Amino acid sequence: MTIASSSPPSRLPAGGASEPRSKPRTRRTEVGETRGDGRLAAVFIAPALLGFLVFLLWPTLRGIYLSFTRFNLLTPAKWVGLDNYVRMVNDPIFWDSMKVTVAYVVINIGVQTVSALAIAVLLQRLTQSAMLRGIVLTPYLMSNVVAGLVWLWILDTQLGIGNEIISALGADRIPFLADETWAIPTIALINVWRHVGYTALLLFAGLQAIPNDMYEAARVDGASEWRMFWRITMPLLRPVLAVVLIMTVIGSFQVFDTVAVTTAGGPANATNVLQYYIYGSAFGRFQFGYASAMSVALLVVLSAITVLQYRLTRAGRTDLG
Repeated sequence: MTIASSSPPSRLPAGGASEPRSKPRTRRTEVGETRGDGRLAAVFIAPALLGFLVFLLWPTLRGIYLSFTRFNLLTPAKWVGLDNYVRMVNDPIFWDSMKVTVAYVVINIGVQTVSALAIAVLLQRLTQSAMLRGIVLTPYLMSNVVAGLVWLWILDTQLGIGNEIISALGADRIPFLADETWAIPTIALINVWRHVGYTALLLFAGLQAIPNDMYEAARVDGASEWRMFWRITMPLLRPVLAVVLIMTVIGSFQVFDTVAVTTAGGPANATNVLQYYIYGSAFGRFQFGYASAMSVALLVVLSAITVLQYRLTRAGRTDLG
């Protein structure tokens, strides 16, 4: 006769070994991992943060302070209050430089944005060849100084190959960089040539984020390429286009090196953009206080334009669901 065991049936698996229980994560472990991630993030951020503090924040604060002083490197800075700003408001050369800079920005931004958008759409709709994208980006790999010198030689009135071609076609030679009417448009187009490829690739990346299903549905409904561009491409590309416009406007207001190597502000101050005037005041006439005041004014103008652009273009919102 067998005696039944009073113990409950075993719940062990077939292999006879008990399953290991996972230890619950304690709050202390999670906090420790968070602190470790924070330290690692701080290590990676530190070089960029140090560069920001040393090369951007400190010079900006120093420049704001110097804008209220009279300083020429040879003597200690002397506090003069708002004298530099009063002088700036009454300086006709400052306002002329601002007008020249605005003219350059309008030409540069208008031509560059339209050209870059056309190139980006063609790259997306016709071909996505990596080699072609590399060719488009090639001028951007050249520095502004080199690009300026190359075009200075090409457009030289007497010996430049550009004017040689114009002369061979029977037209009069054009003093592109020596005439007050032609100088600023020429400098703007030189910078368009250099930067348009980079801007086009930024817009091309934005176009890649637009789903192809929308274009296919529009084709089924009989929409033309032109209609799809205005009804699909432009609305969905708006956030990327807004950021690109903000970047290019800020960069255009800071034009300096192309002017310095081609016209040096001439002829007759026709290309004396604001950055070049600030440079001449600081390092040509050693009026660092006045140059700092104009730099602060430019900073305020760019900040206002950036905020206005951001709000008008709704750069922080997208129409993609």
